[in-house]
Amino acid sequence: MIRAALIALVLSGGAVAAEPSATQAAQQAAERLEQATRALNNAQDAQDRIAALTETLRGFEDGLEAMRTGLRKASIRERQLSRDLAARDEEVAQLLGVLLTMGHDPAPVSILHPAGPVGTARSGMILAEVTPALNARAADLRDSLREVATLRLLQESAVETLEKGLQTAQEARATLSQAISDRTDLPRRFAADPVKTGILIASTETLAGFASGLSEIGDGGDAPADEALEARKGALRLPVQGRILHRAGETDASGVTRPGLVLATRPRALVTTPAAATVRYAGPLLDYGNVIILEPQAGTLFVLAGLDVVYGETGQVLPEDSPLGLMPGQDAEIGAIVPQSGDGAGNDNTETLYIEVRQDDSPVDPEDWFQTQEG
Repeated sequence: MIRAALIALVLSGGAVAAEPSATQAAQQAAERLEQATRALNNAQDAQDRIAALTETLRGFEDGLEAMRTGLRKASIRERQLSRDLAARDEEVAQLLGVLLTMGHDPAPVSILHPAGPVGTARSGMILAEVTPALNARAADLRDSLREVATLRLLQESAVETLEKGLQTAQEARATLSQAISDRTDLPRRFAADPVKTGILIASTETLAGFASGLSEIGDGGDAPADEALEARKGALRLPVQGRILHRAGETDASGVTRPGLVLATRPRALVTTPAAATVRYAGPLLDYGNVIILEPQAGTLFVLAGLDVVYGETGQVLPEDSPLGLMPGQDAEIGAIVPQSGDGAGNDNTETLYIEVRQDDSPVDPEDWFQTQEG
């Protein structure tokens, strides 16, 4: 009986291999969120508070994304292990029975065979071949059970980590808004003309028409040529963390075709300048929500549409990586984030930012300028 059970266990399907990547991803994400939380105090005391707070918010967003990805992997892995273990109930019971029997029988008795010395020798050979594999199967089972326990513990502790992270982000956003309001050291290329801008808005029917009309507003002359910027074409970082919904020239579900990129972002995501640029316009426009139009060099405009909160004023020259504003929406409740991770959906990119690049008054593919994950 023991011999049959041993052979059946060794020849049956392989054990589930442990995948520490899911566990490591969740642990590393938790560490990144905690680092962002600690960085907030340093950012508030830093000399360049705006730059420090911007990095803090980015660290939080990266950590939160990693946490959600880690939780998603951990949940999927736990379900996989649980299903596999449930499907192997009979095998596990058989394995435990064999191990218990071998453990209770005295060693001389366990190797004796009723057929005499020849049978005993054959039995010893079988045991010698089977025992290493049997021990390996037991080790695999033990590792799987330990991994399930670790993944469950990580998911339970994630709630506290996410709460701290969200609180950090809210504090950093509030502090950042105040720091930008207090900022007085930015250079200006020209002063805004609210009358001309108001007339242009009132007479504009399209985003392209408004962008074209901007060339006639402002008395600061042309922006200086930036040879370094030209050399970075195709490598600029996108102004917000997100994923591409529609590329330039693609038609969306409403049948609308646009010459720019549509990015899906998380609520309250931070939008920053991809390069040093002059703010040509900042404010509401048509049905695009708040719009910011940047001029990084003469004849080139970066149009960002769909923001909720906007920072910066027309005519200001902003350094690269300066905060431009926040996306609409509200931070997800903790009770919503964890179940989303658990069901593997992860559909938290609910807001959209539209990015259009115009050169010499004509739209060009933004992916000629920006580095995209899919591109």
